[in-house]
Amino acid sequence: MELVLCKWVFGFLLSCWLIFTVSCSGWIKPSLFDGIPNGDMLDGTQVQLKSVTLQKYVSAEEGGGMSVTVDRDIPSSWETFRVLKGHVASKEQNVLLFSLNRSKRDGDGREDVRARRGLVMGSGEGMGNCSVDGGDGGKWRAVGLERLWRVSESEFQFRTFQGQFLTCDGYRSSVSATAETPSRTETFYIERNSNSRAHLKLKSGIYLQASIGNQLTADYPGTPGWDDNAATFEMTIVANNLHGDYQLANGYGLDKAKDVMKKHRNSFITMEDFDFLYRHGINAVRIPVGWWIAYDPNPPVPFIGGSLKALDNAFSWAQTYNIKCIIDLHAAPGSQNGMEHSASQDGSTGWPTSPDYISQTLNVIEFLASRYAKHPALLGIELLNEPSAAGVPLDLLVSYYKQGYQIVRKHSSTAYVIVCQRIGNADPLELYQANIGSTNIVLDLHYYNLFDTFFVNMSTIDNIQFIYKSRETQLQTLNSANGPLVFIGEWVNEWNATSGSQKDYQDFGRAQLEVYNAATFGWSYWTLKNDRKHWDFEWNIRNDLLQLGRSPDVKISNILALLGTAGICFFLHDIL
Repeated sequence: MELVLCKWVFGFLLSCWLIFTVSCSGWIKPSLFDGIPNGDMLDGTQVQLKSVTLQKYVSAEEGGGMSVTVDRDIPSSWETFRVLKGHVASKEQNVLLFSLNRSKRDGDGREDVRARRGLVMGSGEGMGNCSVDGGDGGKWRAVGLERLWRVSESEFQFRTFQGQFLTCDGYRSSVSATAETPSRTETFYIERNSNSRAHLKLKSGIYLQASIGNQLTADYPGTPGWDDNAATFEMTIVANNLHGDYQLANGYGLDKAKDVMKKHRNSFITMEDFDFLYRHGINAVRIPVGWWIAYDPNPPVPFIGGSLKALDNAFSWAQTYNIKCIIDLHAAPGSQNGMEHSASQDGSTGWPTSPDYISQTLNVIEFLASRYAKHPALLGIELLNEPSAAGVPLDLLVSYYKQGYQIVRKHSSTAYVIVCQRIGNADPLELYQANIGSTNIVLDLHYYNLFDTFFVNMSTIDNIQFIYKSRETQLQTLNSANGPLVFIGEWVNEWNATSGSQKDYQDFGRAQLEVYNAATFGWSYWTLKNDRKHWDFEWNIRNDLLQLGRSPDVKISNILALLGTAGICFFLHDIL
């Protein structure tokens, strides 16, 4: 569970609020994933397989839709095949990168924090196309990334670049990458030893082997040992970046996941945290929720029930402390950005590809608006968090936002309707021109001096100057554009600098507070609690790195004293 701090500005009223998140994201609380068997092979994990006898890598020809061969000398890395940025790779790089995705379920990230949080105002995210020219006239096309789907701790399905699954009809058959949907013939057992070697076996018990003809065939005689034989492969886990609700629930299985999430929800964020927020002048909480909350207490597998009760508790606690709540739809069916915090199974962005997903999402907004519209603690509803610019077309998103606005207005004439800027290469002004709704519209921007090579070599002074020269200028432009209110929905007192002193962090935090105070709807900090201390709001306050009472904008403390309230945004993402 997380909590994020924010300041709310409405008209001439100026106050502070916080975003409060109940989350199972692995970068927020990694220990939640510690008990998962084969925990390095979660849904979306990328692996390479190399035949120990042929010394060749397994590859899906043309990225899927054709045969599977064992004939590549050089593997691609996970980063090289992140076609979401349109990178062009060599022919040798179109080697197999299986992703581990769990099956039996409905439906990048960045390394470390980048994989967990969305990039805004930077390079694009999502799935894209990549032409691969081998130099010999052969041209392949890779779409997205191959990913593993996890059926159990030892059973997996392999999805190719183009979305097909590896399949094998049985004994003496060759493996191909031609199945559009996974079932029994697309499910493989993976046996591992302690030396990174692996066997692949059909459900019938037949082992796969790399044939002399460079094919992957189901005809190895008997049971292989771990010596150099045709059924043994070196397995390299290239990336295991997705640690969200989907991975946790599907990794543990239903019963164990229920227990893990119940303990987490009952202990990570409690009523005492609302008391902390109140005492530190926070007046609202932003609560991210997953789409499955509308089906609570029995959501579709693998998701875990209980999120609706957690949201009800948050509203109750907020009302006790005169704190307002924003409900933020953080995870849409199919995933709107391919990241773990949108509950993507394997890193793909499926939400914009299916009218059914969009219709289902609107039904979730209907559910939330009808349930909470009359609650005295409701401040607003955010229709969708961080849609990907690379994956979600603007016209489709605007149409969704307009329909979502009308749904909220059907139940409330005053609740704020918050629309989030697309992450990646997108201009926030694109939503100013969209005419989404006529009253109480808010544009949510997320500001991080992270997640882009632009910030890598910046000094403390460089980072601070960027806040004043770039962020402040953009906010001034947006504030004067006669459009929606502006909300800096996420920011953090962290950067790429590795040797910042306490004073450096104080100065950086002070600069952000000073600039973001100008946002016409306010700001929110990511997050209340986090294993990464600079992302932890409580830690920043207790260690005097964020000095709210000493913000240059004296209006904040004056208004807070006048209102006598605390603001917190409750962001229920993974847990809900």
